[in-house]
Amino acid sequence: MHISIAGVLLILSTFIANAQKPIVLASPDNTLQFQFQLFEGMAMYSIAYKKIIIVDQSRIGLTFSNGAFNDYLKAGKAIRRQGEEKYDLVVGKVKSVKEKFSEVIIPLRQTDNGIRVNFVVRAFNDGIAFRYEFLEIPKQSTFELLDESTSFTLRGNPSVLTMFLDNYTTSHEGLYTKMQLEKLTTNKLMAVPTLFEYPDNIYLAITEASLLDYAGMYLMKERGILRSKLSPLPAKPGVKVVGKLPHKSPWRVFLIGDRVGSLIESNIITNLNEPSRIKDVSWIKPGKATWPWWNGNVVSDTLKSPGNNFVTQKYHIDFCAKNGLEYHSIVEYGQHQWYQDDGENFQPGKHPDVTKPVPGLDMKAVCDYAHSKGVDVRVWVHWAALYPKIDSAFALFERWGLSGMMIDFMDRDDQQMVNIQTEMLEKAAKHHLHVQFHGAYKPTGLHRTYPNEFTREGTLNYETNKWDAHGLSPDHDINIPFTRLLAGSTDYHLGGFRAVPQEKFRAQYTKPLMLGTRCHSLAMYVVLESYLAMVCDYPEAYEGQPGFDFIKKVPTVWDETKVVDAKVGEFVVIARRKNASWYVGAINNTTARQLSIPLSFLGEGSFQASIKTDVPGDLNAITEATQVISKDSKLSIKLEPGGGMVAEIVPGRR
Repeated sequence: MHISIAGVLLILSTFIANAQKPIVLASPDNTLQFQFQLFEGMAMYSIAYKKIIIVDQSRIGLTFSNGAFNDYLKAGKAIRRQGEEKYDLVVGKVKSVKEKFSEVIIPLRQTDNGIRVNFVVRAFNDGIAFRYEFLEIPKQSTFELLDESTSFTLRGNPSVLTMFLDNYTTSHEGLYTKMQLEKLTTNKLMAVPTLFEYPDNIYLAITEASLLDYAGMYLMKERGILRSKLSPLPAKPGVKVVGKLPHKSPWRVFLIGDRVGSLIESNIITNLNEPSRIKDVSWIKPGKATWPWWNGNVVSDTLKSPGNNFVTQKYHIDFCAKNGLEYHSIVEYGQHQWYQDDGENFQPGKHPDVTKPVPGLDMKAVCDYAHSKGVDVRVWVHWAALYPKIDSAFALFERWGLSGMMIDFMDRDDQQMVNIQTEMLEKAAKHHLHVQFHGAYKPTGLHRTYPNEFTREGTLNYETNKWDAHGLSPDHDINIPFTRLLAGSTDYHLGGFRAVPQEKFRAQYTKPLMLGTRCHSLAMYVVLESYLAMVCDYPEAYEGQPGFDFIKKVPTVWDETKVVDAKVGEFVVIARRKNASWYVGAINNTTARQLSIPLSFLGEGSFQASIKTDVPGDLNAITEATQVISKDSKLSIKLEPGGGMVAEIVPGRR
C-alpha cells in the first residue's frame, strides 16, 4: 500500500518543529517531486511520483578517513536552475536527445569538522538523480572515502527483480531473482540496475551514471533498509575512493514511470554524462562482427591448413564481405589466443605479448586483405596482457590496421579498475580503436563521452551454452530488458542457429546448442541494445538458413526506440527505427501467448511489414508473411514457449 504525501506529513508532524524547511525540486512536467530536509542535523530525502511517496525519508552521508559527514549538517542557500540536455549520439538507442531538467545544488557543511559537500539533484520527467561533490576537508587537498552511506527507504512492499552476488570480484554473469522487498535476502550484495515493481503500475529502477574515478555501487538490505555499497580498493579493502579535492561521485539514478517500457526508453543515463571528448568521430563505425570462438572455430572441410593464420582469417573475411558484416574478430585457435603467451586457459602467463602474433599470423596482411574487401578487423585481448603494453600495443594495432578490440576478464569495478578502463577508452580513441568490454561491470552512459565504447558484457549470456549442462533459458533472456538493459548496451553471443528443446539440450564446446526458437534468437538483435552485435555461429551454419537475411539487414544503432508492450518476466515488444524503416522484435518466456501488437508508433501513410514468426513444433523453422499496415493496425502474433517475432517495416506498398 502506498502512502500519499499528506499521509507522510501527518506521520512527520511529531518532529516537524525540529526539521529545517524542506527544499523541493519538481520535474519539468511536475510528475516527480524530490524533497530534501535536514532533521536534527541529518540529511534526508524523499521522492514522490504523481503525489505518491515511493522513496521515503532516506538518509545520505559520507565517511572520510578523518571525519564523518553524516550528522551535525547545515545547509546553505540552494542554487536552482532549469536546463536542457540537447545532443546527438554517435552510438545509441536514439540518435538525438532533447530533454529538459530541473536542478538544485544544496551546499552542506559538517559543523564539527568543517567538511563541505555539495548535494546536487536533477529531475527529469522520467527520473531523479543526485550526486555528491566533495569540496573541502579542512587542511587537506586529498581525501580517502571509507564509506558512502546513501540509503533507499522504499515505501510499501514492491516486487524486486535483482541479481545477488557473493562478492565484489565478479563478471556480473548471474541469474536474476524475483521476490518481495520484505522477503529480500539481507546482507547480500545486489547488482544494479535493480527493478522495483509496485502494485499500482509504478516502476522504479535504481542504478548509477557517469562512473568515473570512483568505485562501482551495489545495493544491500541491512536492518530492513536498502543501502549503497561501494567496491573496495584491492590494496586497501577499508578504503573505497581516494583522490584530490574537489571530486565528484557518480550520479545515483532513479528511473521512474507508470509503464515499465518507459524505463527502457529513458535517456537519463546518457543525459547525466559529459559530451563527447572525441572530436573527430568519423572513424567510429558500429556494426556486426563474427565471433569464431563461440562456435569452436568451425571452418569448411575444403579449407586448407586451418589455424590462426591468413588462410583461416581470409575464409571469415570473405564470409563477411559476401554478407555485409562489418567486422571479423580474431580471437584464438586451438584454445590459444592469437598473440604469444605462455599462460593457460586464456589467462596470461609470465611472458604474454600482445604485440607479437603467433607464428604464421601476419596481422597487417590480414587487415590489408580485409580492407580490400570492405571489411574491418578486430581482436580479443586479456586486459592484464594488454595493459602493461597499452601504449605500444595500441600504436601497433593502428599500424596493422585494426579497428578495435574486445578487452576481457576485468571482473572488478573498484576505483582502480574503473580508472584503468577509462584510460583504455581514452588511449584507444587516440589510435582510432573501438572497445568492447567483456568480463566487465555494467555501463553507466559513457558511450556519450567516449563513443568508441561499443558495448559491455556484465551479463550471463549464450557463451554459457558451451559448458552449462542446462543452457541459458528464455526465462533469463526476458529478465534482461527490465534489469541490465536499463543501464545500456548488452553484450550477448547472438546468432546461434541450432535450437533444441530443453530435454535434448547438452553442453557442446563446438557447435553449441540453443534454447528458444529461431525467431527468439533473431528478436534478440532488436530487443537488446548493442552497437557491436555478434554473429557468432560458423559460416556454413547460416548458408541457406531461414532468418539469416534478417541478421544481415538489422542495424545496431538506432534513431528512435519505442517499447510497444511489455510485462516484467513474461514478454517484451520493442520497436526501433533506423532512417525510415522500423524493426520490431518480441521475445517470450517459456509460456506460450497471443499478442496483439499496436503500431501507433508509425507515422502517416501505408507501410509494408515483413514478418517472421514461430512455427509450432519446429524450433528452427520460421513462418514468413508480408502485410500492408498503418499506424491504426495491429499485428496478431502467437509466440511459442521461448518464442519470438521480428518484423521489418518500410514505408509504402510493394
